[in-house]
Amino acid sequence: MFQSRDNLIGFLLAASSSAFIGSSFVVKKKGLKAAGASGIRAGHGGYSYLKEPFWWLGMISMIVGEAANFAAYAFAPAVLVTPLGALSIVVSAALAHLYLNERLNPFGIIGCIQCIMGSVTITLHAPAERDISSVLEVWELAKQPDFMLYAFLAVSIALYLIFKIAPKYGHTHIFVNIGICSLFGSLSVMSCKALGMAIKMTFEGNNQFIYPVTYFFVLVSAERKPATFICIATHTDNTSGLLPGCFLLC
Repeated sequence: MFQSRDNLIGFLLAASSSAFIGSSFVVKKKGLKAAGASGIRAGHGGYSYLKEPFWWLGMISMIVGEAANFAAYAFAPAVLVTPLGALSIVVSAALAHLYLNERLNPFGIIGCIQCIMGSVTITLHAPAERDISSVLEVWELAKQPDFMLYAFLAVSIALYLIFKIAPKYGHTHIFVNIGICSLFGSLSVMSCKALGMAIKMTFEGNNQFIYPVTYFFVLVSAERKPATFICIATHTDNTSGLLPGCFLLC
């Protein structure tokens, strides 16, 4: 099933990441709903949710999940790790059905089954990862004209959504906020992968932190401003539709 021990470790980390991230949306939603009942809603610029224990519990769960996801990229190829994130849709939808009264209709159930089938299929047939001996190789790949063009378009569209579209339609259209996060996320995946590999190779004795590009990947991976828009989307939209929207755009 797995072509190497590293792939197995990456699979286990990615699967646990999906469980933590999927549950975090539901727990944070409970905190946001409680905060909205006693203060200004997050969807309208309020920050009262910062006083809610449920929101912080959900944030801790998300941090743990993201850490596991980050570590998974150090061991397994992105084509294996990223699809397994779709399992968080199943976790989130099931928990939202049980604890938030966001009922799954037959099409939602079919969608969850398809997520599981797709993740299993890709896991069974994930290709072997290309051997990379330095983050400089990742940097050279990132400088290819086609990727540079994509990065320019992604950032440009995201900024347009932030400053032109989100103020008008961000509270009523789910794809505005998650679109911003997905565009930035499509770029941060590469940085997380590069940084994870750098840390792994450094522990193996091949220090990658002597290269300036490693710190560039650190900065891109640490960018968390788009999380604000996910928080808004979590408060204003149905949880069972939020994660599928994220994966659809990603």
